[in-house]
Amino acid sequence: MDQENCRTIPTDANPYHEMNEPSDPGKIFNAHGQNQLKSKNETSQIGDNSAEGGNNEEQIKSYACRKKLLELYETYEFLLLITLAIAAAKIYPPLGAIYVVPDITADWIGVMFIFLLAGLALKTEEFEAAFNQYFFNLFVQSFNFGVVSLAAFALAIFLAKVGALHQSLADGMVICSCLPMAINMVIILCKNADGDEAAAVFNSAVGNLIGIFLSPVLILGYLGVSGDVNLIEVFWKLCVRVVVPLVIGQVIQKNWKDVKPFMKSNSLYIKKAQIYTLVFIVYTVFCTTFMAGNPVGVGNVLLMIFFQFLLLLFVTVMAWYSLKFLFPNSPRLRVMGLFGCTHKTVSVGVPLINAMYDEDPNVGLYTLPLLVWHPLQLVFGSLLVPRLYDFVQSETQRLDIQDAEIERVGTQVSWFY
Repeated sequence: MDQENCRTIPTDANPYHEMNEPSDPGKIFNAHGQNQLKSKNETSQIGDNSAEGGNNEEQIKSYACRKKLLELYETYEFLLLITLAIAAAKIYPPLGAIYVVPDITADWIGVMFIFLLAGLALKTEEFEAAFNQYFFNLFVQSFNFGVVSLAAFALAIFLAKVGALHQSLADGMVICSCLPMAINMVIILCKNADGDEAAAVFNSAVGNLIGIFLSPVLILGYLGVSGDVNLIEVFWKLCVRVVVPLVIGQVIQKNWKDVKPFMKSNSLYIKKAQIYTLVFIVYTVFCTTFMAGNPVGVGNVLLMIFFQFLLLLFVTVMAWYSLKFLFPNSPRLRVMGLFGCTHKTVSVGVPLINAMYDEDPNVGLYTLPLLVWHPLQLVFGSLLVPRLYDFVQSETQRLDIQDAEIERVGTQVSWFY
């Protein structure tokens, strides 16, 4: 009922009388005309509201779409930038091989900058956890450095001998397998799968610190003369470019209290700086490779991707059943071990390879298998996370029931005696 009409009606009158049965025929027209006009206005207003609602709905959909695309970009940012960098290197190699002076900007400044950041961020206080679960930690590190590299070396020898794969790509597969585990990826995947996060933090930190010294030894041990490097020169460059900035970063972290809060509050910008520096190093590496002439065809690269996939699948299955046999009642450790045993780091691997083989024209081919392994392990890990999470929940419930049953039986036995 219209409020304006209601206010003109006496309190003792029938409210419907004046509206529905007016004495003046003109009032009928006026009343009807006003109602029709108001009805049109209300309809127009509803239409406007509908249009506005439709626009809001479209804006929400557009915002959701942009947000989804941004999340996809953030997830695969490194892979996309690496792809663009390699494509740019192929288009005009002299830019990255000569004009940006890669001998200084990439080989020295870029590598030292990355390891300085690593030293600033490395949490050595986590090493105290080594006294707990030392057998598990030893197994994870041994599998990551030893078992994976032995499997890759055996496969690379076979592929190179039968002529199925170019020697430089085969060597690159071995180099990739000798690197330590990834830090951020292992911790994030482990956390999402309800694995043992403390074990992930410890093993990733210790593995990367060990890898700075152990990875070059393993690489040179496997490849030997075929690596085409001077042993003394390699260790000198590693000491100056890798160890020194790492130690400086640790000294700064321990002596300045504001460093840790600064690193934590600016972690996003530091991560971006690290990614862009890695992309720049990869760009100059492939510019050098393309400048020297690319002896490897697309077929060889596709074969290498396929064999890296098979190798990752093999070591993943092997690690899972080994962990099941050795740690049957530790589901959260098994989840962490699965990621820790098989994942390899790009942030340490790329500058380490560049420091060892900066004068080798095939350095891009040595790096390529690692750049393939990185997205493969991300896809593998992302697919396994929901299944591993369900596994941890079901195993934890089973072990709780088992413990409760053991406790109940023990109580009954104590009462009996």
